[in-house]
Amino acid sequence: MTPDAIETLFTRSDGSYLFARWGRPIAPVVFGVDEATLQIVKGACEAMVTLAGHQMAETDPELGSNLMVFFLRDWQELIDTPNMDKLVPDLAPLVGRLQQAGANQYRFFRFDEAGAIKAAFVFIRMDAELADMPADTLALAQMVQIILLWSDRAFADQSPLAQVPDGPTILRPDIADLIRVAYDPVLPVAANDASHALRLFARIGAAQ
Repeated sequence: MTPDAIETLFTRSDGSYLFARWGRPIAPVVFGVDEATLQIVKGACEAMVTLAGHQMAETDPELGSNLMVFFLRDWQELIDTPNMDKLVPDLAPLVGRLQQAGANQYRFFRFDEAGAIKAAFVFIRMDAELADMPADTLALAQMVQIILLWSDRAFADQSPLAQVPDGPTILRPDIADLIRVAYDPVLPVAANDASHALRLFARIGAAQ
């Protein structure tokens, strides 16, 4: 992984560099799935948190749950869910855009005063594409995308996951290395200068 490749992963569509990691333990809750799938999603979250050297918690003292994952059949369910408009800003226009785009997932984050992630909200519409995906693969793909604030186009061309020949789907080793060093205590919890990518690159080199 080169410095330019790392910078690209945190450079947004408008050209700005923006990085953030969680600043508090992650307390997840999952809606719209059975118990077996719930455990798979929480297991994927735990695996990602362990990789990062971060922490999980049963509850967040401020928010109760700070990672909310919703599985839906149709985006209209967001409109029909009571009080969802208090959770999701500009809910009705957002649902319209998601429907028009044919999107099957959407996520947004909230941040603390230091710029660190303090909450994440994940919405997954189970279309035919996602329904065909093994539950553990889907869960891992979602959790890698909330462990850091990646660019909105970070994985548009290449998945963060890789298929082992005749084996399971795993997190790409280069992405795993990047997540690991991104949580190094010597690095800031948030950054908006592209020179931060050089620091991540240097930490990967030092770790190897």
